[in-house]
Amino acid sequence: MSDTVEEKIKNYRTAPFDARFPNTNQTRNCYQNYLDFHRCNKALSAKDQDVAPCVWYQRVYKSLCPMSWVSKWDEQIEDGSFAGKI
Repeated sequence: MSDTVEEKIKNYRTAPFDARFPNTNQTRNCYQNYLDFHRCNKALSAKDQDVAPCVWYQRVYKSLCPMSWVSKWDEQIEDGSFAGKI
């Protein structure tokens, strides 16, 4: 039962279990997926490749993170004051 990436993204409902974050508090998972999305976009855009694989990270962080955090982080990225390494 091997699903392709496109099928997994299409059938996506909520963030799957991630063994790196086994605890109930998913704050770190949220933040890590936010960083991974932006790193993925940056890396693939620099190589002029399709950024479609990055959509997975975006869906996960949008599922886990409060939108107020995401909007704050987006503003910080635009201002150049975001603390994370992207």
